[in-house]
Amino acid sequence: MMYYLYHIPGKKIGVTNDVEGRVVNQQGYDWDEFDILAMDEDISHISELELELQQKMGYRVEEKLYKDLFNNNNKQLNNMKINVTEATTTFPCPLDKLKGRLMDELGMQWETDHGEFTITQPTINWIMANVKTSMYNKDRCYIYNKAMAKYYDHDPHRNITIGTTHKADLERINDKHFNKSNINCDECDGSLFDCIRDWARERDLYEKGDPKTQYIKLMEETGEIGRAILKNDTDEIIDGIGDAVVVLTNLAELVGVPIEECMQTAYDVISKRKGKMINGTFVKEQPKTSYGRQRNTL
Repeated sequence: MMYYLYHIPGKKIGVTNDVEGRVVNQQGYDWDEFDILAMDEDISHISELELELQQKMGYRVEEKLYKDLFNNNNKQLNNMKINVTEATTTFPCPLDKLKGRLMDELGMQWETDHGEFTITQPTINWIMANVKTSMYNKDRCYIYNKAMAKYYDHDPHRNITIGTTHKADLERINDKHFNKSNINCDECDGSLFDCIRDWARERDLYEKGDPKTQYIKLMEETGEIGRAILKNDTDEIIDGIGDAVVVLTNLAELVGVPIEECMQTAYDVISKRKGKMINGTFVKEQPKTSYGRQRNTL
């Protein structure tokens, strides 16, 4: 088995035998956000090298060698034992009991690879807006550490950062998680995307849904849009586009990326494009090459 020593600049140096699974998927870093410093099949050598470089580069030095690590990530707060990994913090209670348990832990702190978190009223708000039920055990729930650190760090007063995926409004959160009331979008203080996600959660779509089935559903909706266009049926076109946006919102959530981030990424690319309309299609301008100017559609 091959072991990889990776470096996330400004964050940490670590070892894994699954770079994509641990660093990209679990911790949420893109491939261009970290470097592979070394690789070796000798776990002892790579473990010792990890500690040596952590010390030389001023990072937190692991208490144990990688080769000696066991799955013992339990941390005791005041009255609650949580489990902390590089990717997540898991709470040992179901969703409907979490708020009360967190209130009992006000002022408690725990360390993650993304920094130290403190339980305050605002951070409880954020946790309750973003926590997910474990797919393996419904009596446990978890948050993503990197996501919490991102918004935690943006607010020096430990309040909720404006622009997060989910609005930390306590009344709405309590209704959503505890009273299971139907949420009317006219009463939702978030965006339409927030309302769509609330609607989906009430129906356990994110708990029991699957990206592949949502993709199939998306193909069905785009087919309906096509038929509506051919029939010049404006009402059906509106309905089909709306349904497709709902499916895309849920698909994005199922793969762990907010729809807003997907849209922002796409816009960041197209906003810089230059080109012109040709036969009803926007044709982007490509740099000239020795073979002439290439043309690609949007």
